[in-house]
Amino acid sequence: MKILIIEDDLDILKNIAEYLELQGYIIDIATDGIQGQTLAEKQSYDLIVMDINLPRLNGFQICQQIKRVSPRQPIIMITARDQLHDKLQGFSMGADDYLIKPFALAELHARILALWNRCYNLAGQHILTVADLQLNRQTYELTRQGKKLKLAPIPLMLLETLMLASPNVVSRSKLEEHLWQDSPPSSDSLRTHIHQIRQIIDKPFPHATGLLQTIHGVGYKLCN
Repeated sequence: MKILIIEDDLDILKNIAEYLELQGYIIDIATDGIQGQTLAEKQSYDLIVMDINLPRLNGFQICQQIKRVSPRQPIIMITARDQLHDKLQGFSMGADDYLIKPFALAELHARILALWNRCYNLAGQHILTVADLQLNRQTYELTRQGKKLKLAPIPLMLLETLMLASPNVVSRSKLEEHLWQDSPPSSDSLRTHIHQIRQIIDKPFPHATGLLQTIHGVGYKLCN
């Protein structure tokens, strides 16, 4: 999950960012409203956490503008404003959740997971299935036709992303960003990992449909 945090209190920002990075999330940060809005417009985020009292542009304004362009963008507001009218204003601007400072980082994480599951309908989706290929997202056990398969961590992450998107195509750039953020290695690295996936999920099953497909000039998809 890629998360944008917009917060002008540097201590709070550092604590949240470090905690969420330890949970395995990709984190971008902004310390004022204009910077935060610019990042939200130019990049794709699974979820945004933002303060309300921000320099240059406040959280209410950012939230309203983001939701106007991307109505389904999940947003959690974090603020010391604990009055009912502040909460109501936040929700009226499109916020999906509202957390009062000070808060426990574990509670923020729980709210992130709950909102992610609610927005992307992933609650309970522990078993991903494409044709006769299955991936357990809790144990990361991978099987096809009941046979256990083993993939290295990076190809397994790629496969999970493709299974979540199936039957849609995932672009090369999206896959590279998911794995390596802003510092992708050589162009052959992704191709090598895709080849490894094919060798494990398709090659041992010559009488079954090849699941991993290359869409030339675009990216890859998994479908029957």
